[in-house]
Amino acid sequence: MTRSITAAIIASLAIVLHASVLPKPVKDVPPSAPGAEQTAVLAGGCFWGVEAVFERLKGVSDVVSGFAGGSKATARYEIVSLGTTSHAESVKITFDPSKITFGQLLTVFFEVAHDPTELNRQGPDEGTQYRSSIFYTSDAQRDAAQAYIEQLGAAKVFKRRIVTTVVPLDGFYTAEAYHQDFLRRNPTYPYIVYNDLPKLRHLEKAFPDLLKR
Repeated sequence: MTRSITAAIIASLAIVLHASVLPKPVKDVPPSAPGAEQTAVLAGGCFWGVEAVFERLKGVSDVVSGFAGGSKATARYEIVSLGTTSHAESVKITFDPSKITFGQLLTVFFEVAHDPTELNRQGPDEGTQYRSSIFYTSDAQRDAAQAYIEQLGAAKVFKRRIVTTVVPLDGFYTAEAYHQDFLRRNPTYPYIVYNDLPKLRHLEKAFPDLLKR
């Protein structure tokens, strides 16, 4: 997260590779029970901006920045940043599926939160810890994610192939306190200004009906 501002500007200009909102998923995850919340764990580069995107959505009660894909013993930022722990910077989203579905979260994930065609990097950040990945918590989430990736690929809405992986969630480990709500607490931080605030502007334009009021 320490690349030059010039590189960050270039990366921010490449966030949106398509002109319109993505198609709705053909397969979704139904509510498991009336009023029961679900969780989704998504990785799409630096968790600061990804967290900020999802916490603005209606039906989302909590978003936590953390690490998935590696072990608890090495789930610390200074170690994960080395790119040798198998972790990905991720967010855990708790949501009410009667207000926003897993499929709608996926649409925002692919449209706004990150570029799913960048392999083991995201914008100015490089390394496997910045990979694009969906850590599913149920077979229904796995099936919906795989179906949507196939749907987007067939529709050719991106200029390059989607490289997002769909893997089971073995554990999610909360990141250090200073990473939580980083954008809200540091809105003028250069990395935030050039990489993440454009995502929020795009979110407002692309999904006004999904925003909290």
